[in-house]
Amino acid sequence: MFGKLGDMMGKLQEMKAKTDEVNEKLKHTNFVVEGAGGDIKITINGLREIKEIKIADALQHGNNEELTEQLVVTLNKAINKAQTANEDEMKKVAGAMIPGLM
Repeated sequence: MFGKLGDMMGKLQEMKAKTDEVNEKLKHTNFVVEGAGGDIKITINGLREIKEIKIADALQHGNNEELTEQLVVTLNKAINKAQTANEDEMKKVAGAMIPGLM
């Protein structure tokens, strides 16, 4: 009985180490997403942290409501892209650790 528990604890520790490794990789993996026809560029990492926002001068002098709307749309696209990458990496770890799970 204790042998199986020890094996499970070892697997959990291994999974934690793999998860930490994946999180470190995602922290340094950046995605650039464009919106408003390229006038807004957002850089986000795989941990869904916004790293940079660039707004073209043309949008900065226009309608503030339109700028806000376009910024929200582009941010959501960036977050979705990072979320997908995060989920894909975690599925790889889980699938490698527990075959048949995914």
